[in-house]
Amino acid sequence: MKHASLALAIRLLFAACLLIGTANHLYSGLHFGWLWDYGYGDAPLGSRLFWAALTVLDPVVAVLVLRKPRVGIACAAILILIDVLHNSVYVAAHHQWLETFYLGQVGFLLLIAVLGPFAWAHSPGIRPSSARTE
Repeated sequence: MKHASLALAIRLLFAACLLIGTANHLYSGLHFGWLWDYGYGDAPLGSRLFWAALTVLDPVVAVLVLRKPRVGIACAAILILIDVLHNSVYVAAHHQWLETFYLGQVGFLLLIAVLGPFAWAHSPGIRPSSARTE
């Protein structure tokens, strides 16, 4: 498999992970309300807004991963890092380190960290001016 094809497969995996997150937040919003506290009860409004915003941010980033790969990979890395850091506060407070939702998020963060650089290097995007040919 050529590098570009493998990079595309990786980006498709990233987009699929983001769309799984979208489905989760969409389901939660439709069934429990857009500012649901995810069962924590004590979640401040900022956290509830963040979780609700992921309903929109996840699919937007998924599209970017496929249409503007380098921007999308960077956005996906930032988004999942913030999500894991944010959710770690709740996971720590409620001793949920082995819950599937959290393990899935950490797994996606690791996928981005390990496979993201390869996908970045072998995806179309803006090249440095020294690499352009005239």
